[in-house]
Amino acid sequence: MREYLLTLCVTVAVTYLLTGPVRKFAIAAGAMPEIRARDVHREPTPRLGGIAMFGGLCAGLLVADHLRNLNGVFELSNEPRALLSGAALIWLVGVLDDKFEIDALIKLGAQMISAGVMVMQGLTILWIPVPFFGTVSLTQWQGNLLTVALVVVTINAVNFVDGLDGLAAGMVCIAAAAFFLYSYRIWFGYGIEAAAPATLFAAILMGMCLGFLPHNMHPARIFMGDSGSMLIGLVLAAAAISITGQVDPDALALYAQGERNATHAMLPVFIPLILPLTIIAIPMADLILAIVRRTWKGQSPFAADRGHLHHRLLELGHSHSRAVLIMYFWSGLIAFGTVAYSVHSATMWIVAAIAALSAVGLILLLLPRFTPRTPRWAEGLVPPRYRHAARAAEAAAEAAALDASGAEPEPVRPIAAGVSGVNGATAVGPRSRFPDRRKAESTR
Repeated sequence: MREYLLTLCVTVAVTYLLTGPVRKFAIAAGAMPEIRARDVHREPTPRLGGIAMFGGLCAGLLVADHLRNLNGVFELSNEPRALLSGAALIWLVGVLDDKFEIDALIKLGAQMISAGVMVMQGLTILWIPVPFFGTVSLTQWQGNLLTVALVVVTINAVNFVDGLDGLAAGMVCIAAAAFFLYSYRIWFGYGIEAAAPATLFAAILMGMCLGFLPHNMHPARIFMGDSGSMLIGLVLAAAAISITGQVDPDALALYAQGERNATHAMLPVFIPLILPLTIIAIPMADLILAIVRRTWKGQSPFAADRGHLHHRLLELGHSHSRAVLIMYFWSGLIAFGTVAYSVHSATMWIVAAIAALSAVGLILLLLPRFTPRTPRWAEGLVPPRYRHAARAAEAAAEAAALDASGAEPEPVRPIAAGVSGVNGATAVGPRSRFPDRRKAESTR
């Protein structure tokens, strides 16, 4: 665990320190596209944050290769080299897209080629555990096609959810943390060395996201761009493939006295089949809904719009930060809830806790639909807009202004989150240096 933590800290530090210089390079290179209709930010913001994240990935793998225990991952498995090869290719394509806006079909082809590069070096799905049936061995072509499909879907799911400041990095970090806990338990608790590469990939992925988040939280000073979103999506898929298709479920069933008993007593036998889907459940749902929505309207599945889940949260009345936190909450509930249930599947307390937290999440989701009346004794615990005194003061001020001027006071114009002047920060300096690009019909 100490070596994993050291690898994590090095990845965080390298990513964080590289992001500042990368931001200046992105500004100098002009990697700041104009504001689009689907964007929620109002200032040109540099991209290419994936350069810093790729540097953190390389640093994490380099440090792990020189540690006594983690060095065995590189000696016994070719998966780290397969990951680095595929990540370098998809990162390079993402950098070009952040600068020159590559066609969507070209990016799709690059994603498939990156997955193929990893498959050629041994990072592929060999078998699938099926509850009540056992382990299903896949042919070479079946495993390769399934691997490529999982990589492409995961990359695009993460890319689709990258619409708010800090959203994609935070959700992938939560998923990677849950994956790390699961894979570390399989590796250390059951002594299965085949789970070590997935544990390492999850630790490095956490470090990449944690190091980039301070620069990407609202108001973001830099975006990860496709060079970052496709990169972390590929690393997440590689970890899922490693522990799903490389770890033999029968090795876990030996500790549960039979495979049928393992279905009830030891759910981790079948978690490799479930966990890769649950940790990206929110991005995957957003991806499926986007494809259905655009196809139903007669548009291309790759056409951009403002119908993603985070856009709908903003339309409900949530602020930028609260919309991001809500997405964090649901991602963490699904990912960590699945891991907790895999550890104690025999108790109903886990299910009850998940149900209770889901109810809390629904209340938070619908909170903008009503303004609760807070008791006077609890007004000090809530924001000012929920206090009786604050509402009375606002009404008195409006009445005084009306009496003094004899005309109805000018309504206060709400300032959307992220608009220059609210936080006093812009991405590249004074606003006057840029032409007015707010012609895009954005509701934000």
